Amino acid sequence: MSQIVDDARPEAETGTEDSDDADQRRLGERLQRLRTERKWSLTELAEESGVSRAMINRVERGVSSPTATILGRLSGAFGLTVSQLLDEALDHEVPRGADPDEARGVQRGATADSWTDPETGYRRRPVSSAAFPADVTEVRLPAGREVAYPASAYAFLRHCIWVVDGVLEVVVGGEPTRLAAGDRIELGEPADVVYRNQGEDPTRYVVVVVRGQ
Repeated sequence: MSQIVDDARPEAETGTEDSDDADQRRLGERLQRLRTERKWSLTELAEESGVSRAMINRVERGVSSPTATILGRLSGAFGLTVSQLLDEALDHEVPRGADPDEARGVQRGATADSWTDPETGYRRRPVSSAAFPADVTEVRLPAGREVAYPASAYAFLRHCIWVVDGVLEVVVGGEPTRLAAGDRIELGEPADVVYRNQGEDPTRYVVVVVRGQ
């Protein structure tokens, strides 16, 4: 069994629900619904994902925000991409209208949804909608930070990473590769992956994920 992971943002304080709390609650509801559909107990999901039963319970109740590593483990257990796990409840549909500013299918940058890892400040913003056949995600990784995903998060997927700004070190199965702005890499067989920014400035990169044949 993989190592049990149990790390998260401290439990939310009581009071008026802000947008982060609402996102946290919706993610918990999404996770609970997926588990119920599969008729899994908390213990069974913990065994499948390597995330502690207590941590899953806190996320489902919306009182803790999972880290990127935990999201990777949970998405892998369900056979989903991280984007699918996060974005299912989001509605990017823009009403049809004669005004070009209201064109259907357009996602304005000012209204774009994003998710931030409470531990590292790593931020994911979906570029494609949940209905698009590929997951396209913009990621910003702060200076001096790293994020790890288990091999299970990459099962049955084809994965391409393109660095837009800064320098990114990608460690695949223990083997590091340094990527500068404009460089890209396509990942092969599923393996543990660490994304690392050892520079003094944030790194921005785009991740494209499609189902393998």
